[in-house]
Amino acid sequence: MTNRIRKAIFPVGGMGTRFLPATKAMPKEMLPVVDRPLIQYAVDEARAAGIEQFIFVTGRGKSAIEDHFDRSIELEALLEEKGKTAELAELRDSLLQPGNIAYVRQQEPLGLGHAVWCARHLVGDEPFAVLLADDLIQTETPCLRQMVDVFETAGGNVIAAMEVPDEHTSRYGIIDSGGADGRVRPVTGLVEKPAQGTAPSNLAVIGRYILTPEVFTELERGETGAGGEIQLTDAMAKLIGRQPFHGLAFEGQRFDCGDKLGFLEANLAFALARDDLGPGTREMLARMGDVSE
Repeated sequence: MTNRIRKAIFPVGGMGTRFLPATKAMPKEMLPVVDRPLIQYAVDEARAAGIEQFIFVTGRGKSAIEDHFDRSIELEALLEEKGKTAELAELRDSLLQPGNIAYVRQQEPLGLGHAVWCARHLVGDEPFAVLLADDLIQTETPCLRQMVDVFETAGGNVIAAMEVPDEHTSRYGIIDSGGADGRVRPVTGLVEKPAQGTAPSNLAVIGRYILTPEVFTELERGETGAGGEIQLTDAMAKLIGRQPFHGLAFEGQRFDCGDKLGFLEANLAFALARDDLGPGTREMLARMGDVSE
């Protein structure tokens, strides 16, 4: 089994019902933050972490994702004809190498764990990453790169985590670290969406994982958990004590782009950080003034 993280799974089969009607005919992963779709940010993060093979677990109505990562000969020709070299270079830079991208269909929406299990034959017997495009992270060092650095030092499984208010713990998978602190913490337990007041900590798992292939054995059992779905958190929990497990309190700001307010906040944050849009965005916000009412 290789000790490198070469493959990444992108579960993109969800219906995106919270963004209807915008997502009726467009995958939620194609929603743009400024001028790039969410899935492009996730792929770019994976590339920066050294990922070589990109596995998309899709569902019905997701062909726009395949088209996005395919060449558009007509568009490239048009941009070249009009001398739009910067746009053409950016377009080509977004593409992945032929043969480095694969798609597998999740035929039923049975949960995140099931989506990851659908990619088992493409991953094989090696550790791999999982990235959820809904979780957009703004940071100087890409989150997955931070996790790969931990993996290369400590091995085992690595999950990204952040602190959340006590009243929000029921929305997440929560880490039990046995009271340890620090940026990298041992994971002694995992609880998926605990009932209010029962969470072992306020350290929440977010959509970045480095996992060993043994998790597929647990997912194969098809056991359902919270929401009647096959939960990835439950499968990971069964590996604790049998394999090293680490929680990384990553550096950066996470935006929940599966939530409308989180999506709007991400657009503002990424626009403000850009040299070409930052000044204009600040002027726009100043003109809006107090919008508390």
